[in-house]
Amino acid sequence: MGWLGGGTTPCHCFRIVFLLSFVSNQYQSNIMALEVLTTDDLREFKIELLEDIQKLLKQNNNSAEKRWLKSYEVRELLNISPGTLQHMRVSGALPFTKIGGTIYYDNGEINDLLQKNKQSY
Repeated sequence: MGWLGGGTTPCHCFRIVFLLSFVSNQYQSNIMALEVLTTDDLREFKIELLEDIQKLLKQNNNSAEKRWLKSYEVRELLNISPGTLQHMRVSGALPFTKIGGTIYYDNGEINDLLQKNKQSY
């Protein structure tokens, strides 16, 4: 990429500034003190970036979708009243599982119900 100082094109300087915006402060100060961006710096940046991406993907997978939903979650999801949910339960439109006094609904069956009732205009 070249030196940050004289002799670089504006395009090179922009790329360096852009890359520095993604580098942690620890590496930024090292890079700015040296006034050069080395391949080792870029390699460390790549490793750090990939680790951050992996962490985000793991977080999204963990919170992606719960398998079992309680009544209030289903009502929020479908934007329906308690009476409507009870009617769907009693009529057999929405299967459920009851453990103690708590009713659970399978998220997959809710998605199936939505797909089954999907209409196109």
